[in-house]
Amino acid sequence: MKQSILLLVSLMTLTNIHAQDITGQWNGVLKIQGTQLRLVFNISKSEQGYSATMDSPDQGAKNIPVTSTTFENGNLKLSIAKINMEYEGTFNNGSTVIAGTFKQGGMSFPMNLMREKIEKEKRNRPQEPTLPYPYKSEDVTFENKKAAITLAGTLTMPNPAGVYPTVVLISGSGPQNRDEELLGHKPFLVLSDYLTRNGIAVLRVDDRGTAQSKGDFKSATSQDFATDVDAAVAYLKTRKEVNQKQIGLIGHSEGGIIAPMVAANSKDIAFIVLLAGVGIPGDELLLMQQKLVGKATGISDQDLQKSEEANKKIFELVKKSTSVVELKATITSFIKQELKEHPDESMNDDMVNGQVNYIATPWMRYFISYNPALALQKTTCPVLALNGEKDLQVPAKENLEAIKNALNKGGNKKVTTKQFPNLNHLFQECKTGSPEEYSTIEQTISPEVLKEIADWIMSHKS
Repeated sequence: MKQSILLLVSLMTLTNIHAQDITGQWNGVLKIQGTQLRLVFNISKSEQGYSATMDSPDQGAKNIPVTSTTFENGNLKLSIAKINMEYEGTFNNGSTVIAGTFKQGGMSFPMNLMREKIEKEKRNRPQEPTLPYPYKSEDVTFENKKAAITLAGTLTMPNPAGVYPTVVLISGSGPQNRDEELLGHKPFLVLSDYLTRNGIAVLRVDDRGTAQSKGDFKSATSQDFATDVDAAVAYLKTRKEVNQKQIGLIGHSEGGIIAPMVAANSKDIAFIVLLAGVGIPGDELLLMQQKLVGKATGISDQDLQKSEEANKKIFELVKKSTSVVELKATITSFIKQELKEHPDESMNDDMVNGQVNYIATPWMRYFISYNPALALQKTTCPVLALNGEKDLQVPAKENLEAIKNALNKGGNKKVTTKQFPNLNHLFQECKTGSPEEYSTIEQTISPEVLKEIADWIMSHKS
């Protein structure tokens, strides 16, 4: 699963040669786990003292109020209580930079601020295609009538004109645009380019409520996203360039959960490809993921064990809950009791509420309780399931075995599974598999994986 980073901050300071004037706009780039997040701090002063707001352009957030802003003896301190964030920086008279540290969730990251606008570092992505493309690319829109929303995407079709096998790409968790853009990579752009160059048409779509697609992403579950895929398939059936008997689905991560949901209930799906697809229940996957990623980032075995025990209990509460109100009250009570028993853990009420609200979202409640095996057992079309050996988010061995077992249990023998050595969750050639590596690797998708997908699809061409 793709991990989302929610970081909010605030800042300000500077001076001229004679007096320290920190009012105005300050710009910085926060670098965490290979992700670059631009932050803009707007500082003002009145008779009551300093105040500030923060913008996060990359998250589309503006005018976030800073709870406390102080500037004394060249030291700036900003805090946003709701997200347990602090920034402390030092401004030396005559300098043009505030040198400081951003703190949140018990972690600290260096971050300097300056008056000038800062651009994110551009990373080399040699696999990304550049115009002009040797194929037809058309921006399209279509309607999900069930949800009453319009979705937008791009349909790429091989040259010369003809009738081709066609796939719908289904992104992983979190709001993704049609390129599944994350951490400086555009996996779906690279994948669609390769497939289209090799005789396969591709429809890639902005997730609902993201980029040019309408709808509300926050209130949706995997089942809701499945209806978006249904709508995409229905749209493809209106296109003369699409081989109606060769419409397939390619799902990455959560998309690998959604693809079998659609295939199990549709006669229109000729095949599915699961990239880091999930075969075990959601709560089991989250526990496994938290342990592997936590260990890779240096969290102690003792802390990981303590976290696992607490999360198991929370997940059970989610699965037993009958209403959101009841669930929030129960989890809040549980977390506060845990804090009493472990006074070394520091969490204020805002942090507790933040965790409770996240766990109680429709998507998380659905995911924790969902067992992918149920849809896999009803999937009868050919299936290709691929995983990277060093995937810490969707571990290969456990999930490939579960996927194959569920399909076989349902009587589906048209199953191919493959584990690629030294590849991570994004199918990049890597060293450790940690999410911290994703953005630092130039490669977007292993060429071996791209070839495997295209060859398999073409081998099932009718």
